[in-house]
Amino acid sequence: MPVPIPRQRAIPAAESGQAQGAFSPGGPSGEATGGPAGAAPAPHAATTPVDSTTNLTLLVIEDDPAGSLSVPEMLDAAGKPIRIRTARNLTEAERLLTDDVHCILLDLALPAPGRAATESDDELTTLKHVLRLAPRHAVLALTASGDAERGAEAVRVGAQDYLFRDELDGRLLSRAIRYAVERKRSDKAERRLTESRLRAQENARLERGLLPTPLLEGSSLRFAARYRPGRSRALLGGDFYDTVRTPDGTVHAMIGDVCGHGPDEAALGVELRIAWRALTFAGLCGDELLSTLQQVLEHERESDEIFATLCTVDIAPDGRRAGLCLAGHPSPLISRPGRPAELLPYENGGPALGLLHGARWPRRQVELGGEWSLMLYTDGLIEGHIGEGKERLGQDGMVDLVRRRLAEGLTGEELLRATVNEVRDLNGGELTDDVAVLLLDRTP
Repeated sequence: MPVPIPRQRAIPAAESGQAQGAFSPGGPSGEATGGPAGAAPAPHAATTPVDSTTNLTLLVIEDDPAGSLSVPEMLDAAGKPIRIRTARNLTEAERLLTDDVHCILLDLALPAPGRAATESDDELTTLKHVLRLAPRHAVLALTASGDAERGAEAVRVGAQDYLFRDELDGRLLSRAIRYAVERKRSDKAERRLTESRLRAQENARLERGLLPTPLLEGSSLRFAARYRPGRSRALLGGDFYDTVRTPDGTVHAMIGDVCGHGPDEAALGVELRIAWRALTFAGLCGDELLSTLQQVLEHERESDEIFATLCTVDIAPDGRRAGLCLAGHPSPLISRPGRPAELLPYENGGPALGLLHGARWPRRQVELGGEWSLMLYTDGLIEGHIGEGKERLGQDGMVDLVRRRLAEGLTGEELLRATVNEVRDLNGGELTDDVAVLLLDRTP
């Protein structure tokens, strides 16, 4: 009699092999196969993938002291024997549940741990225990003949399919095993896709907070920015920037980097950026602004070891001079016609936010001139390697690189794109750290 398979779920059409007879699993370690006796189990690996070169392994968990349950010989889709291991209780099953097991055949009559078979506060307690024990494995539920309701409930709880205990057939059982394994793989793929979509949504929310639209209405300055996440993360890191123009005509720009990577650091970066914008519109500047930001960081960070570097620039309404504050951050690069690009003075900068309680951050006045480009960046731009050695690009290498690109006539977005791409190429691939770059231009 065919093994009942729920009609609402499609079953793979491809099948191989016929039942060659019945036998009770046995042998050392509770394992047997439909092939030569004593065949060794598949090597232990991280959930061995199923392909044409892999033998499927089935772990049978059933409460049958007399051993009357007979599991027929089975072949997989490639015609290879399906290996079988058997366990009489969950303790033994946990020992035999290695990573090369692809599917579990669980007898629902097996009592839950610590309970007698006659107790029934939850008839699927055992199944739930196995699902917790083996979250990455496919599970087939074995129930009494005709008890389709209980089998369907097992599927609802988390099993991939159910079979009737008294109607095991080698051909359809092997088919059900392959189907359960493939359905489990499909479920995993769907779950990963869902998680990827959620990460993408979170990434978009963080990006809107870390990398906002500049508020420069009424300013003649041109703005450009570029961000590239490090290769080791799906989410943005702790790099952030912002640019606003206050009612008096002053343009304020900032760029910062929270140490570490991940959603907590990114969230802290968002908080610091929003706080900077609010404090800037409230009229704070220089040391007073950075001192207040340090208080925000100290109250919001998860650990006292978390700190943030920051660079702030406030450009006068006439665009010819600016105030510069550095909190443990690399100094901006300025380029002007007829002069080589160079770093703004970085002496007398203050420490990173969050390192020293009561620290001060002096504001330095710098002359910009009538025409200039000012580039603010995070350390991800200068910490990439050069080739396969341990040498890093550094600020000097970055300055030389930008000078060459400026000599080629690149400006704005093109300049930033070419600079970041060359830094990546020199590194021999994607950079480990995030890179954020902000560019402000003043032209006649």
